[in-house]
Amino acid sequence: MKANLLAAIVLAAAAANPATVEPTLHSLYQRPLQPQPGATGQTCAVLDAETFAHAAADLADLRLVRNAPVQTAAAVEEQPYIIRESESTAHPPRNLPVLNLGSRSGQTTFDAAMPDGAYRDVSLAVNAENFIASVTVAGSQQQTSPATRLGAFTIFDLTTQKLGRSTVLHLPPSDFRFLHFAIAGPIKPNRVSGLEAGAASAGELPYAPVAQTSEVTQKNRLTVVQFRVPAHVPVDRITFSIGAGAQNFSRYVSIRAASASPPQQMDEEPLETLLANGRLLRVHGVHDGHRIDEENLTIAVRPDASGPAGQLWTIDIDNGDDPPLPVESVRLEMAERQICFDATSGTQYALFYGNPSLAAPRYDYATLFTPEKHPLPATLAPEQKNPHYQPPPDRRPLTERYPFLLWVGLLLVVAVLGFVALKTAQEAKPPAP
Repeated sequence: MKANLLAAIVLAAAAANPATVEPTLHSLYQRPLQPQPGATGQTCAVLDAETFAHAAADLADLRLVRNAPVQTAAAVEEQPYIIRESESTAHPPRNLPVLNLGSRSGQTTFDAAMPDGAYRDVSLAVNAENFIASVTVAGSQQQTSPATRLGAFTIFDLTTQKLGRSTVLHLPPSDFRFLHFAIAGPIKPNRVSGLEAGAASAGELPYAPVAQTSEVTQKNRLTVVQFRVPAHVPVDRITFSIGAGAQNFSRYVSIRAASASPPQQMDEEPLETLLANGRLLRVHGVHDGHRIDEENLTIAVRPDASGPAGQLWTIDIDNGDDPPLPVESVRLEMAERQICFDATSGTQYALFYGNPSLAAPRYDYATLFTPEKHPLPATLAPEQKNPHYQPPPDRRPLTERYPFLLWVGLLLVVAVLGFVALKTAQEAKPPAP
């Protein structure tokens, strides 16, 4: 009797203000969100992979509510929020043209106008093979003003030694509007076509694990690793742990995704999509008088790589004619996402999701948001099912919900038209003599 009365109260509240009750009534999952005691001001909590797996695509159904009684269904008030992403995820690397390309004192020199904000690694587009060169980089706020030296970096292509190549300059975090480059080595101006730089803020968010495995199989020349990736969970990079026994190496890696659904026909191959490729690289030592210490054990994955539930990812490491790499583990990672909001002391908060019929919210708070350097931390309690969940109402037209009604209507129309035609024919028939 009490449960029926409670449901009637909830439905009455929904009729009066459906936007405020919908998160608690029609969201399948809930999680209390706990700011620090007495916290007031900008507060952020880390969203884990479980939230992404059970929420709608792009977290469109995420609703943060305040003073929501987690164990009772009641009308609640939404708390405006924003999903904060890593700068490198929200703003992927940009291709930039070179300026003033030429030669000076036997070196290839050029400038570049850098994007606004901070950046770190810069990759040069160099169309050359089998080289080692030193790149000196300086920065300035105006193209003709005095420059600050940022350092000297080694770029190389050791293809003949089967050690791959690297043209990445690992700069310290910088925000100079212009960079100035001087290449000492066998790189002529016509071999440089551009550069790529990605954003890197002082508050760069770390990466969070999505899945990890140490199970690898050998298939001919390939080291193969497989993952079953949950739906909607973003995967931004793949990190490999390679044993210290592997000294110098360069191995091509490809990541492919295949649907978990079986092929429709026996001879049909599963449909696969190439998600990413790259090289695992470890080079330490002195080559032609240049000290090289370069290591890359991560592969970036394109932003739209997450897919349907049960999607199977296959990672192939091509060992060529070399012994297989001692792969200790492979980890799927996502750049950490945080839900940020303005907390008020003494207020309880809860996160609701699992309602794919909801559209993404639009808050002024998100438009006006300015991230603080040290926001207050908050934690998400373990996920739990909403004990008062009710399926959202089906708002599709009747013809979509009950397609047989269309056929019934058509049959009735045909029957009526047939009856009218028959009646008309009988009335028009001349009387017998």
